[in-house]
Amino acid sequence: MLTDFFFTLRAARLPVSVKEYLALLEALRAGVIGPSVDEFYVLARTVLVKDEAHYDKYDRAFAAYFKGVEMLTDFTREIPLEWLRKTLELELSPEDKAAIEAMGWDELMKTLQERLAEQKDRHQGGNRMIGTGGTSPFGAYGYNPQGVRIGQAGGRNKSAVKVWDQRAYADYDDNRDLGTRNIKVALRRLRRFAREGAAEELDLDDTIHATAANAGLLDIKLVPERHNKVKVLLLMDVGGTMDEHIHRVEELFSAAKSEFKHLEFFYFHNCVYDFVWKNNRRRFSEKTATVDLLHKFNKDWKLVFVGDATMSPYEILQPGGSVEYNNEEPGAEWLARLTQTFPKFVWINPEPQGVWEYRQSIAIVRQLMGQRMFPLTLAGLEGAMRQLNQ
Repeated sequence: MLTDFFFTLRAARLPVSVKEYLALLEALRAGVIGPSVDEFYVLARTVLVKDEAHYDKYDRAFAAYFKGVEMLTDFTREIPLEWLRKTLELELSPEDKAAIEAMGWDELMKTLQERLAEQKDRHQGGNRMIGTGGTSPFGAYGYNPQGVRIGQAGGRNKSAVKVWDQRAYADYDDNRDLGTRNIKVALRRLRRFAREGAAEELDLDDTIHATAANAGLLDIKLVPERHNKVKVLLLMDVGGTMDEHIHRVEELFSAAKSEFKHLEFFYFHNCVYDFVWKNNRRRFSEKTATVDLLHKFNKDWKLVFVGDATMSPYEILQPGGSVEYNNEEPGAEWLARLTQTFPKFVWINPEPQGVWEYRQSIAIVRQLMGQRMFPLTLAGLEGAMRQLNQ
């Protein structure tokens, strides 16, 4: 049985090795868990999945193997919260409960698919539609000997065969849009730790050795806390076509500030020219000369551009091409200076990767970046962090 489960995970493109599979079998033989599918789910994920980014793929594969649900219905359709608003809980006598028929799994999922297509508004206390407080097998706070619990924080009758909100890690799918949490997971691949500051963290190994050398008398040893020493220079495009990407770039910026102790950021519009700025409200009164960035920061800094690279090609290639002022040198010259000064660089583009080949300006910027342009997705950020680590 578990051999087929292993191959199901591999078919879902999870990087599961034979060694990890054997470790799972060893844990089962040792009786680490009881005879519970829920406990097996947690144990198998702990042993087999080493990266949070794969949790959603694991959930899908687990459900497909143990329940056969993947092709039966559309799990992506959201159930309106109003349908599941709790106003009463149904109390049934033992005789009433015995009269309610349980469906088999295949019939249950097929029926749910039909109900999703049919139902248009909220139901409460019924025995057929998705709702609350009734005897329908679909919904919350009601009773059915075998059903699907939807929109309920926890089980009451312990009879749901599918907890609808079980996929707590759905947003780790590397094809999904990013949230701040997901971005932090990706940015953590760019790390170089060092110990600095006051000695306030327990050094367990040294404490054990010192205690042993001290005839068993406890001798606590402390070391400075480890910090990520990576230095990041973040240049972000703002305004114009970037307005539609504000939310995602804000999430990236927030995650970067949280993950990197050494972070400097500046803004530009469309392309980098002879100045950048830190405050958009005072962008013309408080400028920072781009050449100052070349002198202030050394090559140890990682350079990250964030922008959609969507503009007129003249803005990149021609003097005076900027839409805001008469720039003396083309943006391409400044991009070349920056990438020569900071050999570790990437460009992160929030535009969907499918449109890149249809925009001339994106093709130009990609060429200037040596093809180091990555989409603003989990997979794209991980690729960018690997590039910066090389």
